[in-house]
This record gives sequence, structure tokens and C-alpha cells, in this order.
Amino acid sequence: MSSWEPWLAEGEQLKYRGIVEAIEADLRAGRIQPGDRLPPQRMIAELLGVDLTTVTRAFNEARRRGLVEANAGRGTFVRRRTDDGRFLGAPATPAVDLSMNTPPQPAAVNLKRLIPETIATLLAEENGMLNLHYQESTGSESDRAAAAVWLERRIADVKPASIVLANGAQSALFAICECLAAPGDAIAAGFVTYPGLKAVAQQRGLKLRPLSMDAQGIIPEAFEACCVMDAPKLLYVIPAIDNPTTATLSEDRRHEIVAIARKYDVAIIEDDPYSVLQSDPLLSIAAMAPEITWHIATLSKCATPALRIAYVVAPDAARAARLAAVIRAVNLMVPPINAALASRWIATGILDDITIAIRDENIARQKIAKAALGDAQIAADKCGSHLWIRLPPQWRAADFVQHAGRSGISVVPASVFAIGAAEPEALRLSLGVAPDRDALLGALKQLAYLLSQPSGAAKAIV
Repeated sequence: MSSWEPWLAEGEQLKYRGIVEAIEADLRAGRIQPGDRLPPQRMIAELLGVDLTTVTRAFNEARRRGLVEANAGRGTFVRRRTDDGRFLGAPATPAVDLSMNTPPQPAAVNLKRLIPETIATLLAEENGMLNLHYQESTGSESDRAAAAVWLERRIADVKPASIVLANGAQSALFAICECLAAPGDAIAAGFVTYPGLKAVAQQRGLKLRPLSMDAQGIIPEAFEACCVMDAPKLLYVIPAIDNPTTATLSEDRRHEIVAIARKYDVAIIEDDPYSVLQSDPLLSIAAMAPEITWHIATLSKCATPALRIAYVVAPDAARAARLAAVIRAVNLMVPPINAALASRWIATGILDDITIAIRDENIARQKIAKAALGDAQIAADKCGSHLWIRLPPQWRAADFVQHAGRSGISVVPASVFAIGAAEPEALRLSLGVAPDRDALLGALKQLAYLLSQPSGAAKAIV
């Protein structure tokens, strides 16, 4: 049995660091001892009310610091100390985070300057202080009009009245599920999918139904079989640069999926953070089937996740109003100053400039990854900020994550994304958080070396 009761250390803005600091504090206070086993990651996530990705990242960081070690099949244990009080195995090299799917911050984009300058300009304008007041839960008329302009590239003739602003894609996803599904209802999704959907399903008591996937993403025949067997209320899909697999649904396949959804009366949640990064994006599902599609477009991957701005295109104004009512109950509203900043960046072209710079940096980092990882079995989109890597036969994902963590590199195993029993021996590597290309290259070379080793021999690397 575990002897540790999870808690979050105060003063840490990032929850995963709060978990690590709590572990270290309890170690130093003697509340847990070397050799103690920590609770399973899923249990910690449930107890602390965080998603599994956060706990996985915390465990990777704790391993990097040498606080804990993972033992395949047995769990995660507190490490022994050296005579001088240090924990065994703590690496001297700094951590490289390949776990969080954050866009890179290119040198050409100075957000440290752009954000305060734009806010200062907005507040100095006539009626600018209204951006510090309460506003409608849908977002202001001007912000929805700006969103419509930005969204027209993927959804022609989108109406501002059908648009609702949300506090990021995660809040949008929760609110849509609250509108459309009751506890016990089924949601169909790829057999590996965005962990945020898993968190929403757990909170709402929804049943996730895994769909088979191939290099193009969800297989239409699998979706239809699910409709016959499970009668899902919703289909969740990331049609462009899927997270985690990087697959992009072809236009023909999108039409097939739409036809099946119409046949069985299934609403579609089109989570679309990445198509704006593609140089030649395909027709959106919302453009094909606006009457059944809820389209989520966030700024988190094409600008910065710090703004917490997502635009939801509902099938019509009435359903947009229903969604706004849920957002009002949960978040009240999007911070008006953030929404106004996003609108200004849309109007001035700054958002386009940032997106292009991020796309260019993604392309450069994907080239680095392809060169560094060599013969590894990789799926990637040249414009995306992550890649999906199938491990060679000698490796299990859990073991590889452990060894990468000992080398100061955090990665995410397929188990974090899996729904159902099938968990491929695979990893998602996110290329955006590494501070520069040199740090990224060094981390990827280390991973390439690990991939080439027998899993047992990798212990000698530490």
C-alpha cells in the first residue's frame, strides 16, 4: 500500500510542479521514506482533480530530480539518499520538456513585448476601460465579429450570432458535452485521443467508445459500426494534425464521416487547433455539415495558450445561446481584455504573423526531429508541433518513459491518450517547449540513442 497522501504545494503556478514540490517536501519532512511506493498516477489525478497528463509530467520531473524511480509492473518508488543527503540518480543536465504540446516561441515573435503593448493600447482608447468590466457570456459583438472574420477561411459565411467565446478549447469541450450529452451517453473518438476529452468524460459520466484508426485517422467503417452497436450521441474528432497521432483526415473521408453522422443522428465535435498552421488546409467538417457540427478553434496552438481564447461555432444562434448559458454557469465569461487583445491581433494581422512564424519554427523543428531520430517509426505533419513515434519491439512505452526521465527528458506514453483496452507501444513527442533548436536536438539525439538500445541495457545510461 502507498503511504503518501497527494497534495499540491502552494506558490507553484504549474500544477505538475506543485505535485513534485509536495513529494520533495514530504520526503524532507519524513512523511514518506525511501522505498515507499507512490499511489498510481490515475489515483493521484482523481484525488487532486487534475488530468493524467499533469501527473505523468510530475512523475517525469520527479524522476529527473532523482526523487523517485519507476519499476515496470510494480509502480513508482521513492529513491534512496546518498550519504550527503542527495537522492540517488539525480541528473546534472537540465530537463527538456517534450511532454507539453505548446507551440514554440520563435525569435521573430516577441510576445513579451506584443502582449503588454496591445493591452496598453486597448485600455488607452476611448471606452477602453470597458475591457475590464463584465461582458456577455457569448463574448461581445465586436469580438464575435472579429472571430467570424478569422474563421471565414475554414467556414465560409459563418455568422457572428453562431459564435461563442470560451476559456480555451478545454472549457469549450466541457460546455458542449454539457449541452449535448447526459451521464451514461456514449461519445465516439479515436482509440487514442486528446486527454482533455477523457477528463470531460470522467467528470460528466460519459462513456468513451474507441474507434480504429489508420494513417488518415478515424476509419469510417469503424465509426458506423460504433453507431450501430453503441448509438453514440457525439463524435469527437481532430481532423487536422490529430493529437496524438498527427493524422489528417482526407476530404473524402470527412465526407464519409459526415454521411454516417447524418444517417445515425450523431453530432460532431470538430476540435480544430491545428489546421490554421497548415499551408493548404482541407475543407472543415463544419463547412460540410454546419447543422450537426460544433467547431472549436483555439488560439493556443497558433499563438499562445496563455490567452485562453477559443471560438466555438455552434450549428445555429439558438444552440450558441444554450452553450453560452453553460459557460455563464461555469466560467461566467472569457476575460474581456484577452478577447479584445485577440480581436485586435486579428484586425491588424498580428495573429497571422504569429501563426506564420510558429508554422515556420514548427517546420524547422520537425526537420531536426526527422534527422535526429533517423530510422525511428515516426508519424508527423511538417507544420505540426508534435510527432507520434512507434517504439521498436524491445521497448515498452512505460519503460522508455522511465529511462527518458532519468536522462532529464519528459515524454508522454500512449497510455495517456488511450481509451479502451488497446494501448500501442508509442509516444508523443512535443517539440515546442524546448527553449531553442540546440536543446531540442540534444534531447532528440539522446532519445535516438535510447531507442537503439535494448531496454535492459538502457539502465547503464543513467
